Amino acid sequence: MKAVFTTFILLGGVTLVFAQTPSIPPADMQIKTAVLAAPADKRDGAMVYGYSEKNEFVVLRKGTNEMICLADDPAQKGLSVSCYHRDLDPFMERGRILKKEGKKANEILAIREQETKDKKLTMPSHPSTLFSYTTKDENYNAATGEVKDGYLRYVVYIPYATAESTGLPLKEEAPGMPWIMDPGTHRAHIMINPPRSTTAHH
Repeated sequence: MKAVFTTFILLGGVTLVFAQTPSIPPADMQIKTAVLAAPADKRDGAMVYGYSEKNEFVVLRKGTNEMICLADDPAQKGLSVSCYHRDLDPFMERGRILKKEGKKANEILAIREQETKDKKLTMPSHPSTLFSYTTKDENYNAATGEVKDGYLRYVVYIPYATAESTGLPLKEEAPGMPWIMDPGTHRAHIMINPPRSTTAHH
C-alpha cells in the first residue's frame, strides 16, 4: 500500500490512462466520495475534479475554499480519493500532464525537480497538506457511494525540508509517527500514516 500511495502522490494523484472504458458514476456521486478525503468543515466548499461521461478529466464542481479534491478513478478497483491545498495544484497538474504524455515515474520526478529549480514550476512556500482516503473494493459500493472501513492518511508538503530542519526521522519508527520523505527536494513531505485500528473516517 505504501508503494502504491507513493506513486499516487508522485504522479499527481490520478491515473489518466485506461485499459478499457470504465463505467463513469454520476457527477454528484463522484463529488460525494471525493470529498470524503477532506476535513469535514472543508467538504462543502472544495473544488472537485472527476470524470465526464466521455471519460475526460474535468472540473465537476468549482470551489469556494482552499481545498481541491480528486474523484476516484473508475478504472481502478476499490476507492481512492484525495484532497489537497490549492497551492499544490500546479505541482499536481504538471504530474498529470507528464503522466498523460507517457512519462515514467522517475522521469516525472526529474522533470518537476528541474522545472522547480528553473522557476518554471512553483511549489508552495508554506507547508501544504494532501489527504488520501482509500478502501478495498469489497468495502465500496460504487452505485450508492457507501464506504466501509475507509483509511485516511496525510502528507504535508514542505519543499526542501530535511530531517535536520524538521527534527523528523527518515522512516516511520512507530505506528502513526510522522516522518520525512524525499528530504531536500522540491517534493519533500511529511508522511503520517495513522494506525489501522483507528476509527474509520466517514
